[in-house]
Amino acid sequence: MNKTELTQFLNEKVIQYNNPTFIESDPIQIPHQFSLKEDIEIAAFLTATIAWGNRKSIITNAKKMMEFLGNSPYDFVINHKPHHLDTIEHFVHRTFNTIDFKHFITALQHIYKNHQGLETVFSENATSNSTQPAIHKFKNIFFGIPHLQRTQKHISDPLKGSAAKRLNMFLRWMVRNDKTGVDFGIWNSISPTQLSCPLDVHSGNVARKLGLLTRKQNDAKALAELDNSLRKMDKNDPVKYDFALFGLGVFEKF
Repeated sequence: MNKTELTQFLNEKVIQYNNPTFIESDPIQIPHQFSLKEDIEIAAFLTATIAWGNRKSIITNAKKMMEFLGNSPYDFVINHKPHHLDTIEHFVHRTFNTIDFKHFITALQHIYKNHQGLETVFSENATSNSTQPAIHKFKNIFFGIPHLQRTQKHISDPLKGSAAKRLNMFLRWMVRNDKTGVDFGIWNSISPTQLSCPLDVHSGNVARKLGLLTRKQNDAKALAELDNSLRKMDKNDPVKYDFALFGLGVFEKF
């Protein structure tokens, strides 16, 4: 395919997958259970944090997280006392366990009480054309309170070479207003033009087959290359192509 044909092909795949039926089998269904802005963003952040591995397992365990928070994530985060975390026992999703979950709740409280919330932290530290420096700063703030070293591995840092797939997916959820009811578009302080594609094994493999990506590793350098390719196709909403790349990889085994 030439450039025009490729863009048309991927635009058709975006339309195919960026619609409400996508929600049924995707972890994004968890934040879609809520209507309060802070509930949505906390549920989305926690769900995105464990979004690796089997998708059914991700959804099941994200639901358990919400249950631990009384299905009122913002109320629990902002008002909980240390002893309230004692009710959280035996939670595990792959390498993310109870210890990690408890710190995440405490760190989120710190961010909402001392840094004006998740949106402010990311928007104040993004550059005009990238949210990757904001992810780096977010990690520093998130672990600016006492924590176990082991928990740091659950927040990626693009400035240390990571593609930060899960946080880029979270930002896509929060920032893009896709007009179809999949992504939320509740953060107006960041533009879709600043976003990066959630790069994982599926989107990476498809991108390579389509000639959008040449680098073999799924790391920060590969992400920059992919972003550059996608922005040439749509500079205003480049990460919409995440739906096309992911759908082709997961559902069509492209």
